[in-house]
Amino acid sequence: MVDERAASFAKRSIKTTMKGAGLRLAVSMVDLTTLEGKDTPEKVRALCRKAVCPHEGGQIEPALPHVAAVCVYPSMVRTAKAAVAGSGVKVASVATAFPSGQYPLDGRLADVRQVVADGADEVDMVINRGAFLAGRYDEVAQEIREVKKACGPAHLKIILETGELETYDHIRRASDLAIEAAAVDGDLADGEVFIKTSTGKVSPAATMPVTLIMLEAIRDHYLATGVRIGMKPAGGIRTAKSALHYLMMVSETLDEHWLSPHLFRFGASSLVNDLVRQALKLSTGTYAAGYDTSVS
Repeated sequence: MVDERAASFAKRSIKTTMKGAGLRLAVSMVDLTTLEGKDTPEKVRALCRKAVCPHEGGQIEPALPHVAAVCVYPSMVRTAKAAVAGSGVKVASVATAFPSGQYPLDGRLADVRQVVADGADEVDMVINRGAFLAGRYDEVAQEIREVKKACGPAHLKIILETGELETYDHIRRASDLAIEAAAVDGDLADGEVFIKTSTGKVSPAATMPVTLIMLEAIRDHYLATGVRIGMKPAGGIRTAKSALHYLMMVSETLDEHWLSPHLFRFGASSLVNDLVRQALKLSTGTYAAGYDTSVS
C-alpha cells in the first residue's frame, strides 16, 4: 500500500504558472551539498556562490531564490560561513562520525560542539544503525538526546540511513524513536528538528515510499503534540520533475505549512542544475545545454 500510494504522486503533472512557482519553491528548499574526500576551500566557496545565486544569466523572471543551506564537512564550516555571510543561506555540517555513526559517543559529541562553535547553523547527525538493528533502542534514543543537547542553538537533522534499516517497519520505528527522543523536553519550536532519510553514501538513498513513511510519522506526531518536525529526503533526487512529485506528496500527507524550507529540505548536489534548466525553459522557451549550468 505504501508503494502504491507513493507511486500515485509520480503520475501527477504540474504545468505553466504553477510549475514555475513549484520550481522556485524547490530551489529554496535545497541543502546544496558537497561531502567528498577531495573537497577544498575553493570548491566550497564555488558551491556557496551557487547557493547564493543559483543562476546568474538574468533570463529567468522573477529571479530564482537562494537555496536553504550549504552542507559540508566539519573542516569546511568556517569557509562556508564566511562565503555566505549576509546572504540568508544557512550552513549545515555533518557530524557524529558521519556516515557510519560508529565512533564512541564522547567523540561524536565533541564533533557536534566543534561545528557549532565554528558557526554551523544546522547539524546533520547519523544514528547508530548497528545499535538500532540490534534492538538497543534506548541507547539510540539517549544518543539522540545527547546530540540534541550538544547542538545548543543549532537545529538538528537526524539521519536514519534508511537504506540500511532493511524494512518499512524499521523505518517507521526509527522515525518515531528519533522524533520522540529529540522532543523529550517538550519545548521544541517548529522546524528545530528534522528527520532525514540518508547520508547519500548508501544505496538506496531517498525514495518516495520511504519518505512517505517518514512524513506519516511526522503527521502523527503533529496531531498528537502540535509540534511540526521537519523532513529531509537526501540522495538520488536529481530532477525537477521528481522534486515536484515530492512536494505534492508533502502537501497531501501534511499541509501547506510544510511547503517551506523551514520544514522541508532536499539534500542534493545536482538537483539545482535541473531546476535551473526547467525554469529557463519556462522563461525562454528553450532548454539550456548541460554545460550552461555549473557543475558544482
